[in-house]
Amino acid sequence: MGLNVLILAGSRPGRADPMAQAAGLSHKAALPVCGIPMISRVIKALQAVKTIGRIAICIEKPEVLDGLVPDDVTFIAPAAGPSASVLKALDTLGTPLLVTTADHALLEPQWVSAFVQAAQDSGCDVAAGIAMEPDILRDVPGTRRTMIRLADGAFSGCNMFLFRTPAAQGVIRLWQKLEAERKNPLRMARILGLGILLRFVLRRLTRADVCRRIGRLSGARVALIPLPFGRAAVDVDKPADLELVTRLLSTAPAG
Repeated sequence: MGLNVLILAGSRPGRADPMAQAAGLSHKAALPVCGIPMISRVIKALQAVKTIGRIAICIEKPEVLDGLVPDDVTFIAPAAGPSASVLKALDTLGTPLLVTTADHALLEPQWVSAFVQAAQDSGCDVAAGIAMEPDILRDVPGTRRTMIRLADGAFSGCNMFLFRTPAAQGVIRLWQKLEAERKNPLRMARILGLGILLRFVLRRLTRADVCRRIGRLSGARVALIPLPFGRAAVDVDKPADLELVTRLLSTAPAG
């Protein structure tokens, strides 16, 4: 059957993406990088992974991707926010489900395979791929990424998530609660626990602590999977990212 994949490609209601607007497009997913739309690059990388099965794209207007995606790629209408969209996709595609984003223009098959294998080996219900700061600075020197700084090192997310088992729904429901309070950091902190916040501020919080806390709140086994690929932390959120990704792809070895 293979591992099904969901690509998040939609826009938040009432908020046009500035990157898409600047290019005269309705959605960033269609933004060309070195002449190839980002969504096409993501799909090509996924299709090169032998274990990948069905690929679905979550977007409000599938027609904006006409001619950009293969005919066997399906579409799922977004729900109220990314977390609800993933929960809806789980009902349709089942578990295990790999989730990534349309702006992951540098995505490589090797990253996907390594992440999925490490997540399976961990025995978790939900996994998130991360890149540690030394690997990012080694592979993308001079880049500015959003870092989460914990007691056992700083890292950035890689926009790769694996919902391995039905228990993953508990994590998504917790995500929904946090998403609903995204404009109120104090309420978000209360959901996670003020003790966690204090340990974070004091730089005493570790990745294992985070996974345990989310696990207790969600009833699922959670893993943060460090990947040795610094470029996996690079997506296209702003013009500087587009310039960086274009440069990296332009100088990449052929093949």
